[in-house]
Amino acid sequence: MSHVHNFSAGPCILPQEVLEEASQAVKSWDNHGLSLVEMSHRSKAFVAAMEECRALTKELLELPDRFEILYLQGGASLAFLTAAMNFLPEGGQAAYADTGTWSAKAIKEAKHAGRVNVLTSSKDDKYNHIPEVADVDGDNAYLHITTNNTIFGTQYAHMPQTTAPLVADMSSDMMSRRFDPEPFALIYGGVQKNMGPAGAVMYAVDRARLGQTGRSIPSYLDLEVQLGKDSMFNTPPVFSVYTTLLTLRWLKALGGVEAIQARNEAKSGLLYGEIDRNPLFEGHAQIGSRSHMNATFRLVDDSHAATFDDAWNKANINGLKGHRSVGGYRASMYNALPLESVQVLVDVMKEFERTHG
Repeated sequence: MSHVHNFSAGPCILPQEVLEEASQAVKSWDNHGLSLVEMSHRSKAFVAAMEECRALTKELLELPDRFEILYLQGGASLAFLTAAMNFLPEGGQAAYADTGTWSAKAIKEAKHAGRVNVLTSSKDDKYNHIPEVADVDGDNAYLHITTNNTIFGTQYAHMPQTTAPLVADMSSDMMSRRFDPEPFALIYGGVQKNMGPAGAVMYAVDRARLGQTGRSIPSYLDLEVQLGKDSMFNTPPVFSVYTTLLTLRWLKALGGVEAIQARNEAKSGLLYGEIDRNPLFEGHAQIGSRSHMNATFRLVDDSHAATFDDAWNKANINGLKGHRSVGGYRASMYNALPLESVQVLVDVMKEFERTHG
């Protein structure tokens, strides 16, 4: 089978060596005589894998000692409510930045826990940029942001500078670039973009900030309860966690987040360079808000869409269609996507210009 260039927005492309090792573990994990997915999650082998995954996550993100790591079920969609339940005080309010579909969903879920103060929004501009956030005053327990917006192709170039602690959904750019963790009280994200297969959500939480909301939290949503059980309050998503561990090992061997950031910037630079140069295409996101993970663009003349679609399909490119709410195209360039795949797409765009320009 010819190589497929996978630009799918998620679940993510994974390194080939990770896929091979994970698939082998499903058949028979190391020398345990059992499949990974049929062993007890409380076996010494899996407990060791979970602890290594938690430790390696903290190491690669360069998190201070005050952070602890959890890998739980539910994904970011459950984490929207979990974050608010654990950090929004009873009778209090929290500030939110509305920068896309997933931030809007986070706002909706947080309202189940208390008052939500939407400080800024780019909705009226079809979420084509990251709006400025003024300083957040002490009436707000935290400022929640979505660091990268997969559907609209926008990303915070720099984290907001506020006096309130930050809470962030980093589902789609976790482990893709370095950032200063100091302002954060909570970082969370589904692993299915840069880290592993769907099924797990990672929480990096400042434990000292927990237990201060004055509310009764259901056990499963209580991050203090989850930390007390070391991510084992209930059966964790074992395959997702183990495959994430393999991906983190792969990332560390490459040189860590700093090394992958350089690769990601090279990939996005190559594609955005072609979008801006080629008169047949235009980008959706404003230049200062462009995502390194998800490049959104469209044809200037939609009457050529069928021909262009045929061209990239013939080049074995997969997952390039844009989300229905934006249209056009979306090239998701997660960590494991090689530069060569981006070059194939750029070559298709150049050839399309030659024949239709």
